[in-house]
Amino acid sequence: MPFRHARSSNTDSLVVLVGTLLVSLAIFPAQSASAQILLKSEAQASGTAGLLAPAIGQNEREAEYNLLNQEVSQLERQLGLIRRIVRLVSPNVVHIEASKKAEPGQGFASSRIEEAGAGVIVELGREKYVLTNRHVIYPAEMSSIHIELNDGRQLRPLNIWTDPSTDVAVMQIRSADLIPAKLGNSQYMDIGDFVLAVGSPFGLSHSVTYGIISAKGRRNLELGSREIDIQDFFQTDAAINPGNSGGPLLNLRGEVVGINTAIASNSGGNEGIGFSIPINMAMQVASQLISNGRLQRAYLGVQLENAFDSKLARQLSLPNKRGALVKSIIEKSPAYRAGLRVGDVVLEFDGLKIEDDGHLVSTVGLTPVGKRVAVVFFREGVANQVTVELDPSPSTYQE
Repeated sequence: MPFRHARSSNTDSLVVLVGTLLVSLAIFPAQSASAQILLKSEAQASGTAGLLAPAIGQNEREAEYNLLNQEVSQLERQLGLIRRIVRLVSPNVVHIEASKKAEPGQGFASSRIEEAGAGVIVELGREKYVLTNRHVIYPAEMSSIHIELNDGRQLRPLNIWTDPSTDVAVMQIRSADLIPAKLGNSQYMDIGDFVLAVGSPFGLSHSVTYGIISAKGRRNLELGSREIDIQDFFQTDAAINPGNSGGPLLNLRGEVVGINTAIASNSGGNEGIGFSIPINMAMQVASQLISNGRLQRAYLGVQLENAFDSKLARQLSLPNKRGALVKSIIEKSPAYRAGLRVGDVVLEFDGLKIEDDGHLVSTVGLTPVGKRVAVVFFREGVANQVTVELDPSPSTYQE
């Protein structure tokens, strides 16, 4: 199944609120009087083969309507939570349109393409910025990017910073009464947590959909023409369509926990699998872009075995397959100076348990350069620990 950036070329503006009844499964009593009436009718029907169940009396009908009214009132109170979230976050979300030069070989009839996406207003150092995806605006000129607020105001960015290794972009904006979003802690999100996705699918700005976090730590996805090196995506079944890129993923407290980035789709539309950058990661990248002009990636100096599997783990006496297996070490690198060797399995980095090679790559890349971190590794049946001082990556990409 191909993975696609959630991009769009339409520019219509419409507010769409997509409701869901999933929460009703958790609030209807399993053995309410209403359910008992229906079960009674079903039992009567099964005892008269080939005949319809007898009609319930007027008193039973009134009782049924009263119970139905109570249950729907409970459901409406639950759905009212979603309406409150939408009212709170709507001023934080922006619609983005960018006019770009078509890249050679893309097959567009015109030399320019119109990109539509979304973004979220954040605050850093008392300044307001729009956080979005790089692929929404790159390589458009600053004068070709239009930002529309929820109240209809049109803005142009004052400065732009982008990072290809994470697909994060940030644009500085200024205007009266800009409302920054409230940010959550994406580290606390787990599989099964309810989320809302806000964006501009097919150019329809400020659309809202609802679902859950269906997986975490999605890595090694091939997205677009340029590979995103640092990946640690949330997967969600909240409907994400072309044009949702850059919009926020929200928890039920109305806090931003991710930036919607891509979809897995055979058709190009939503098929129930979307991907979001965790907000902790996106904000860390944005902060570095604003302060340094680019993401200064840290460097450990190891090459990892991407074929590390359960069989190889057993050969190394590991009880189960986890961590990242060191295939080679670059001379004079931080790993070399700390005494790591070929065949070591990195189990923890800076207190974080490492799941696989992609997890270690993304974790190291987002760690501040110069930081001294504890690395726990497995060697010859024993877990060991060393301290590593990270260098700047010699391959940090610049636009």
